[in-house]
Amino acid sequence: MRRSMSAAAAAVVLAGLITAAAPAAAAGAACTPDVLRLPALAAGPSPAYGSVRAFGAGGLVAGESVGLPAYWTADHAVHAVPLPEGFVSGEVLAVNAKGLMVGTLRRAGAPDTPYGFTYQKGAAAVRLIGGGSASSAVTDVNDSGRSVGTEGGVAKEWLNGAVVRELPVPADAHPSTRIVSVKGINARGDIVGTAQTSYEEDDQPRGKTFPVVWPAGGGYPPYSLQVWTEDDPTVRTAAAGIDDRGRVVGHEDRSHRDWQERKPAVWKKPYDALPNDPGRVKGYDHVTLDGLSPATNVAVGSAVTFVDGYPNFLHAAYWPGTGAPLALPHPAGTGPDSRSSAYAASDDDRVGGTFYDWETMKGSAVIWTCASKQAYAPQS
Repeated sequence: MRRSMSAAAAAVVLAGLITAAAPAAAAGAACTPDVLRLPALAAGPSPAYGSVRAFGAGGLVAGESVGLPAYWTADHAVHAVPLPEGFVSGEVLAVNAKGLMVGTLRRAGAPDTPYGFTYQKGAAAVRLIGGGSASSAVTDVNDSGRSVGTEGGVAKEWLNGAVVRELPVPADAHPSTRIVSVKGINARGDIVGTAQTSYEEDDQPRGKTFPVVWPAGGGYPPYSLQVWTEDDPTVRTAAAGIDDRGRVVGHEDRSHRDWQERKPAVWKKPYDALPNDPGRVKGYDHVTLDGLSPATNVAVGSAVTFVDGYPNFLHAAYWPGTGAPLALPHPAGTGPDSRSSAYAASDDDRVGGTFYDWETMKGSAVIWTCASKQAYAPQS
């Protein structure tokens, strides 16, 4: 069942506890703040989980419900993406204005091996990349129908199911460099992903992970984006997406046994400088940026505090493009130990993500409408 929180209820819950954010430029006069918990599919392999990963046109949103790829129409009705025989789980990672969805599926007995797919809303079946013969992932699609991802360890761009180009390693990269993920494509066709370099020099491990931007059309060489940390095997810097202005967001991860750090990062054209760190949500030690709006400068993700290496405190984060990141409220009536994360932002001031109620042990896909009017700075 979906629960929502009106603007009046939000004001009561948050009074005395928060400082509101300034509205985003895209928030119109008719915008009504709400926290919508979307309905779930009847059954699936992960009954306590759901997430919104992408916004389409006409109220269409897409993501995952109970471990299955799913989408919701404007009336909030949930629909399952049809699974090919032998596949048991998956998620939709992106959808364009024409209802073309992309994502990954998983076979029974092989939960760690993804297979990329495309699916047109309302179709009887998905299209598996390469016929499902090799591990693959399709992670984003733009309104021109160009999708991006990897197949058999090779970074690729597709159009109408056919490979348009393979995405090369930057010419200035070390020979050991390989592309490990492709995460986004903007309206123009610029693509962002992450590369990894690993080698030894003078008996010392060397290398780094770093974002790469491939300009639209392939007529210009790819950019290697600068990172804060190199030659440290405990650190990984990865891109999460690219907006229509070419701005890239992501984060630096430092992981060593119980020691965990997450540092948000923002790169801007002409990609000739170190990334900017927008700061932290008050009361949390770390922030990740995991998605961004196409044209309104908004980025979203998670504020997190680790305890003994575990993310015991996790809260959806909202960054309006200036100032420090903020928090997004949880649905009314839920417990203080509940958790949330944000993955997608639209130009009409919606944010999509996941919410988990720690008291009921149930999760759901969630949408924050008029998010800029709900984002707040915690007071403790």
